This record gives sequence, structure tokens and C-alpha cells, in this order.
Amino acid sequence: MKKVYYLKTCNTCTRILKELNLSSEFILQDIKSEPITVAHLEAMEQLSGSYEALFSKRSKLYKEMGLKDQTLTERDFKNYILEHYTFLSRPVFIINDQIFIGNSKKNVEAVKAALT
Repeated sequence: MKKVYYLKTCNTCTRILKELNLSSEFILQDIKSEPITVAHLEAMEQLSGSYEALFSKRSKLYKEMGLKDQTLTERDFKNYILEHYTFLSRPVFIINDQIFIGNSKKNVEAVKAALT
């Protein structure tokens, strides 16, 4: 499977998708208009090893809700991601059995390498 979870209104996601020039084999899922399901999130967790790895601590809501001052469990990370799309670190690329999370330059380079 080749899939990307992204946010269409996110300039960084749009820039990365344009830069990668993905083939039509990829399924693109805008997480705002098509929310992540429990099954999708659980599959991502299996590949990444934890819900925390999928969680964005850079989200505005993370600070606004005071979550940075709390000790969150894996269940908390999962529930917050399912509750609001902004908590997913994006974009998330799934290429066969590999997962690439976030928009760091290193991550984008790893996606490029996986595509060759």
C-alpha cells in the first residue's frame, strides 16, 4: 500500500507533496475532510511502534490545552489524534510496510530514498 495522510490546507504538506511528485499509485487522504479511523490509526501505530511517535507536540492545541504540562499515556495520544486532526504529525507516508512521519528534511529525504 502507498498512502499519504496530509492536510490540504497545510502549506508544508502541499510543498512536500509537490516536491515528491508522487505517482498515481498513492492514495492521498486529507485528514480534515476525511478523518482518520481507528483502524487507520492502529495500523500506523503498528508500523511506528507508538502513538506518541504519531503525535504532534507542535500543535497549537497541544499548548492551548496545557497538554505539555501533563504526562500523557499511549491511550491519551491515540484519543487526542482521533479527536482532532491537528494532533497527527504530518504528513504521514506509508510505503508498503514502512512509515515516515512528519515534515523534517531528513524524513522527506527518507521518503525520496524509499521511492527510488
